[in-house]
Amino acid sequence: MTGILPVTMPKFGLAMTEGKVVSWAKEEGAVIAVGDELADIETTKITNAYESAVAGVLRRHVAREQEELPVGALIAVVADAAVADSEIDAFIEHFHAEFAARPVETVGDASPEPLVVHIGGRPMRYLETGTEHEGRPIVLLHGFGGDLNNWLFVQPALAERHRVIALDLPGHGGSTKDAGAGDLATLAGAVLDVLRALDVPKAHLVGHSLGGAVALRAALDSPSHAASLTLICPAGLGKEIDDDFTRDFISANRRKLLQPVLAKLFVDESLVSNDMTEDLLRFKRLDGAREALTTIREANFAGGQREILRGRLGELGDIQVQVIWGAEDRIVPPRHAEGLPASVATHVLPGAGHMPHLEKASEVSRLLLDFVE
Repeated sequence: MTGILPVTMPKFGLAMTEGKVVSWAKEEGAVIAVGDELADIETTKITNAYESAVAGVLRRHVAREQEELPVGALIAVVADAAVADSEIDAFIEHFHAEFAARPVETVGDASPEPLVVHIGGRPMRYLETGTEHEGRPIVLLHGFGGDLNNWLFVQPALAERHRVIALDLPGHGGSTKDAGAGDLATLAGAVLDVLRALDVPKAHLVGHSLGGAVALRAALDSPSHAASLTLICPAGLGKEIDDDFTRDFISANRRKLLQPVLAKLFVDESLVSNDMTEDLLRFKRLDGAREALTTIREANFAGGQREILRGRLGELGDIQVQVIWGAEDRIVPPRHAEGLPASVATHVLPGAGHMPHLEKASEVSRLLLDFVE
């Protein structure tokens, strides 16, 4: 059975234990290369394209479309065309037998749990992975209304080679609902306080949307803390923003009202799952959550973006900056990526909206790894 390669159910996100093969992108017999999209895999959070880690001929679809399987289960077989079908049959049988014999606890890695650090008596939640790696960590900052789980498809890939810290901004997730003034200076100050509390003198700062503006403001306020900056569909580079989105996000109190708001975030609106919607509704019912979001919105987005940092990019000195934007972003216009200083590496991803780290997770992960390394 030499030369037969298994394709297994991937682990998309830290908490994923099983997934569904929604559809196959490659037919049996197709020649595939590393990076080719093989199938769409659905988790409880979102559907994501599965890119091949191997090259060869896709000899067998082991998993049927719409079949749910645990992480690590065999879903396909890749082998040279010269390999006999009988050898592939034997390989599949052997794999299934070994997989079934594994202790339950070894099927999929245990998920790390978020931690909380108290800053001035106020909790700040974070999820740290890749702690075995030395060097400067990567710090991930989510957007308005999000939380550290927005990085569920990116953080595992980064943590294979780096220490990674995903942080809930004030007013969000499991962090304090006291957002103070709610402006960029306040939010950036909270991020810097967490870095100091965790003894992180310098980090690669990665921010999405509001988190992008926060990361940029943090680097401007304390350049010594920023090893590099990656801004994903960031606020802070232009006046325009979909003001209706932030207002409707706060006011929507039922699934049928919130789902069309969330649909604006994606090119493929079907990615807005019931689980995603219910998670956000539960968050907004927490004491102080809606008030915190309102404060942050009024300070930053009501009537357009309030603080434009575009003209201050030159103050960053030798801090390297890259910008990643979804070409079909309906929240913050992709044209804000135009005309930036030549030193800013800019990537506009087709087929992605305001959440490219969910819609194009593999590509975003590659861009991040290439940049910080």
